[in-house]
Amino acid sequence: MAAGAARNHDYHLVDPSPWPFLGSMGAFALAIGAVAYFHGASLLWVVPGFVWVLYVMVAWWADVVREAEHEGHHTPVVQLHMRYGMVMFIASEVMFFVAWFWAYFNAAFYPTEAIGHQWPPASIETFNPWELPFINTLILLLSGTTVTWAHHAMLEGDRKSLVQGLILTVILGAIFTMLQAFEYSHAAFGFKDGIYASTFYMATGFHGFHVLVGTIFLAVCLARAVKGHFKPNHHFGFEAAAWYWHFVDVVWLFLFACIYWWGAGAAH
Repeated sequence: MAAGAARNHDYHLVDPSPWPFLGSMGAFALAIGAVAYFHGASLLWVVPGFVWVLYVMVAWWADVVREAEHEGHHTPVVQLHMRYGMVMFIASEVMFFVAWFWAYFNAAFYPTEAIGHQWPPASIETFNPWELPFINTLILLLSGTTVTWAHHAMLEGDRKSLVQGLILTVILGAIFTMLQAFEYSHAAFGFKDGIYASTFYMATGFHGFHVLVGTIFLAVCLARAVKGHFKPNHHFGFEAAAWYWHFVDVVWLFLFACIYWWGAGAAH
C-alpha cells in the first residue's frame, strides 16, 4: 500500500517484497545441492542453499513481526484469516504423517515373503517402549502442559509466568531431541535394514524434525516475550506456535502407541 494512503478496510495489503523470489531461488539452490550430495558429491554442496533459505526465513519473518507488532497491520480480521491458514497447514501436516502410518500398517498387516511373513521381521530387534520412548512421551506431555501454562499466563497479562512457561517448554523440547538422538545412536538396525527400519525412521525422524522446528518456533516466541511482544488480544505468533506444539504432542502419542508399543510386541 502506498505510503500515506488512507486505509478504509481491515485487510493487510502487503508492500512489494523480494523474499518470495529470493526464497524460491534459495530452495532451488538447496535442491540442486541435495541432488548432487545424493549422487556422491560433498555435503558442502548443500550448505549455500541451506544458508540462503535460512537467511530468507529469518528476514521474511522479521518483516512479518514488524508488520504485526509495530505497524499494526494484523487487525482482528487478518488474525482470523491467519488462524484459518494455520489450521490448513496443520491439516496438511496430519496428512503427511498419515502417509508414514499408512506405509507402516500396510507392511505390518500384510507382511510379505521378503520379511518372512512376520512383523516386525525376525531380523529386527525393536526398542523397549517403556524405556527411552516412554520417558520421551512424558517429556512431551509435560511440555504440552508448560506451553498451555504460558498461553494462559499471557491471556491474563502475567508476563513473568509466560516467560517461565516458555523457558521450560524450550528446555523440554531440547531434551526430547537429545534423547531421540541418543536412542538412534543405540538402535540395533539402520535405515536401510528393510521396510520396518525405513518406516520407523521416516515416521519418528520426521516427527523429531518437527520437534526441532517447534522448539525453535517457541524459542523465537520466548525472545519476543522477553522484548515485551504479545498482548492478550494480539498474539497470533505465539498461538500458532502453541497449536503446532500440541500437534507434535498428539502425533508422538500415535507414534508411541502404534510403532513403539504395538509394533514392538503386540503384532507378533
